[in-house]
Amino acid sequence: MAAHRKPRQRSASGNTARTAATIALAGAATATGFDGTGHAEPQLSPGQVKAKVDKLYQDAEVATEKYNGAKEKAEAAGQRLKDLQDQAARTNERLNSAREELGSVAAAQYRAGGLDPAVQLALSDDPDRYLENAEFVERVGNRQKAAVGRVRKQLREIEQLRGAAHIELASLKSRQAELKRHKKSITDKLGSARQLMSRLNAQERSRLGEAPGTERASRSSTVPRDLLTAPGSATAQAPNARAAAAVSYAYQKLGSPYVWGATGPNAFDCSGLVQAAYRAAGVSLPRTTYSQIDAGRRVSRSELLPGDLVFFYAGISHVGIYVGNGRMIHAPNPSAPVRVAPLDEMPYAGATRVV
Repeated sequence: MAAHRKPRQRSASGNTARTAATIALAGAATATGFDGTGHAEPQLSPGQVKAKVDKLYQDAEVATEKYNGAKEKAEAAGQRLKDLQDQAARTNERLNSAREELGSVAAAQYRAGGLDPAVQLALSDDPDRYLENAEFVERVGNRQKAAVGRVRKQLREIEQLRGAAHIELASLKSRQAELKRHKKSITDKLGSARQLMSRLNAQERSRLGEAPGTERASRSSTVPRDLLTAPGSATAQAPNARAAAAVSYAYQKLGSPYVWGATGPNAFDCSGLVQAAYRAAGVSLPRTTYSQIDAGRRVSRSELLPGDLVFFYAGISHVGIYVGNGRMIHAPNPSAPVRVAPLDEMPYAGATRVV
């Protein structure tokens, strides 16, 4: 009897499990919209969409600066590899010359013969001439030693260069893989931002300041006219000629599109704009925000002058060029071109004066 009761208990248990699973699947279908009437997620308000999009843009900018840093290192590794290859080619030419010289020495020895010098002297009809020849053979032997030494040196150098090139090639491949990861992160986040913005109509996007608009409209009507029309007062207050030139360049680029990884002359990301502005002023700045903040002397917010670099977010992932009156010129994100904006637009992190 006991043997017959156990199967019935398993059957009841199995029915209970199947019933629970059926209920769970039905609930999941309702929650995810599999039945045609549910929704995957609640409808977001325009403000909530804007908040999510801003966060995606910020995350994309962090990934962009990492991409820029990896690209800079990959280019440096590529240049070092090229230099090593060029050096190896030159060393190989010297090796070939040394081998040719060694071959000439060997041929000269062969022509001189291999008899013992005492025997050659005994058989010689002209001892004086023999002694001259013996001296020549001795010189040839010395040349041979020197040629062998040069060949060995070139071979060692080539092996060292090959080892160094192997290391640089591995570094380059690592940087290229890193670039690929950061690029995917950027494109994924920007794609998500575009999908979110597509939920809003044109009027809602315009109200949130995300509509493409014209260059004039994109510059923001809240900015004082003197900051929009000419950089005169800003350049006059700059601490030096280089800062003034960088500010002037930034004004010329107002309205240029934001493109991640771009350094001009027609499109920029945030650190690319700063680098291009100071490059036009004759100053070489690092590529990334993380390095740019250390490219000069730190200044407090109360000390800011036009041309100073202003940084934002705890991770130092955004940068602009200060132009006075509490405002900067920066390349915000793909939703807006290069424009004048208040420093309070983002969480302020610090400033650097390029000297």
